Amino acid sequence: MNSMEQQFLEAGTLMLAGMVFVFAFLSLLIIFIKTVLAKLAVKFPDPIAPNRNHSNKKKNKVVSGEISPAIIAVISGAVNSYRQQHSQQNFSLQKAKK
Repeated sequence: MNSMEQQFLEAGTLMLAGMVFVFAFLSLLIIFIKTVLAKLAVKFPDPIAPNRNHSNKKKNKVVSGEISPAIIAVISGAVNSYRQQHSQQNFSLQKAKK
């Protein structure tokens, strides 16, 4: 029995040592990457995107909770097109079955 207890103790110690090693390695890796990225960010800053002024364009303001009439028209057209295409297919399938 004493041998088995020693093996469990050794396994637990080895597992704990491995977990500490992995944690320390990943922590150092994160710190290293952050410092390298900070130095690179100073040398190569991100370009500033130009601000676009959209005041000239028409804006369709829709009261919250309402659906735009243009969207309703597009959806209605798509549904009608779908129904027409599938009603022709269903009609041809019904003829083929008879």
